[in-house]
Amino acid sequence: MRRLLLLFLALAALAAAPALAADKIKVGIMGGDAEVLWAKAKEIAARDGLDINLVVFSDYLLPNEALQAGDLDANAFQHKPFLANQIKARGYKIVPVGETIVTPIGLYSKRVKAVADLKDGALIGIPNDPSNGGRALLLLQAEKLIRLKDGVGLLPTVFDVVDNPKRLKFQEVDAAQLPRSLEDLDAAVINTNYAVDAGLIPGKDSIAIESKVDNPYNNVIVVREADTQKPWVPKLVRAFQNDAIRQILKEQFPGQFPAF
Repeated sequence: MRRLLLLFLALAALAAAPALAADKIKVGIMGGDAEVLWAKAKEIAARDGLDINLVVFSDYLLPNEALQAGDLDANAFQHKPFLANQIKARGYKIVPVGETIVTPIGLYSKRVKAVADLKDGALIGIPNDPSNGGRALLLLQAEKLIRLKDGVGLLPTVFDVVDNPKRLKFQEVDAAQLPRSLEDLDAAVINTNYAVDAGLIPGKDSIAIESKVDNPYNNVIVVREADTQKPWVPKLVRAFQNDAIRQILKEQFPGQFPAF
């Protein structure tokens, strides 16, 4: 009888005990296609005991500042060269913990249908931040519109252009503003998320697009250095690096975004 009573009390105590609370984190992302992918990742993470609150940004400079300040626990919006440049320029103590997708940058125009149709002296818009501006120039070089100085790596500037047969002119614009500026430009190199937000379809509306083979601009999940060993970090990475995310990429964005 005594054993039955003890068993009953133990079961009652177990039933009354609150369930272990899920880890709760805030993750900064960019608007657009990322919202679709991360909504699914949030659902997957919940099954792994991780409650993700997605915070949507429209400016590339804000998510790292928010992460450094502690307003976010992680972000997932930037490629590796952008992150490296931000750390170098601003001294952030943040690090990548997992890869996500590559979003090839494209050259768009409302005035011409092909790169060959760009006229002498055409005005080309490029992002005004070092990593994406350099990325734009590398795309223009790949299209043989310009030639850059040898050894410039991933961060060339307009001052590194050593051959410009069409005498192209460059206008450096905030990356988010380039789609709106397209009417006033002969062409512009636009990051995929901003292009999609403006109703442009990479690979269809672009007159040139970055190669997806051996692309160094893989996007990453980033956390503060002090948090790399937190138990929620691998859960966050697993939530994105998941077959369900690959399936969304395959079905909704065929051929657009090479995955992790």
